[in-house]
Amino acid sequence: MRELHVNEIIPVIEKMCIEACNILPSDVMDAIKKAYDIEESPIGKNILNLLVENALVAAKEEVPICQDTGIVLVFVELGQDLHIVGGNLYDAINEGVRRGYINGYLRKSIVDDPIFERKNTKDNTPAVIYTDIVPGDKLKIAVMPKGGGSENMSQVRMLIPADGPQGIKKVVLEAVEKAGPNPCPPILVGVGVGGTMDKAAVLSKKALLRKVGEFHPNPKVAALEREILEEVNKLGIGPQGLGGRVTALAVNIEMYPTHLVALPVAVSIQCHVARHVEVVL
Repeated sequence: MRELHVNEIIPVIEKMCIEACNILPSDVMDAIKKAYDIEESPIGKNILNLLVENALVAAKEEVPICQDTGIVLVFVELGQDLHIVGGNLYDAINEGVRRGYINGYLRKSIVDDPIFERKNTKDNTPAVIYTDIVPGDKLKIAVMPKGGGSENMSQVRMLIPADGPQGIKKVVLEAVEKAGPNPCPPILVGVGVGGTMDKAAVLSKKALLRKVGEFHPNPKVAALEREILEEVNKLGIGPQGLGGRVTALAVNIEMYPTHLVALPVAVSIQCHVARHVEVVL
């Protein structure tokens, strides 16, 4: 069995946090540039130009793309033939997040007690960590800082099977329309379908890790993604909510088997600063 020491993980997480907050992924940048050609609103075009300029300045000056550097979501795929040594994996991840947010001068946004005291932990920990055990001896990590403005627009609905694809589309369109300008469009929409209420919510987050323009391998799901994206962009919300044709850059759906009487649907909305970085150790 292969061994991996936690000391090899901590600096990687630190670097990933800083990179994710400062550098817009190339697929998102390309999608914003393409959106400029589609957008008809002069204000919308100007905003899209400013988003590109902002991202370029952030990368050059090594500063965050957005002041809200988010709550850190970490998706782990742990190979069953890999043994983490020298400490606890979750502690190592949180130490990496701690160092990244302190050394990268990133805004710390996490409060320890969400109900009463709400005191800032001052290092942006703990991260929200999801772990899947997979075959092999590798450790795959995806870091996704998620801003509070867009996260507050997320929704979960428990449909029934009779609602079908049209019910799913209705839930997504209602969520996007209700969100309006709040999540800083153009947005990315992650949709989780199936499993249970909580499983659907996690799937909706994982859907946001998929590259813009990369549709689901199932042709029926891919067709639904395209159909919903088209309908979302007919809402007229536009860049930064000031009207226009480009409200969303992508709608990504992830699925999981579910109970025969159930159809859970979760919608996670991501702002145009769709930050995520992946590594394999």
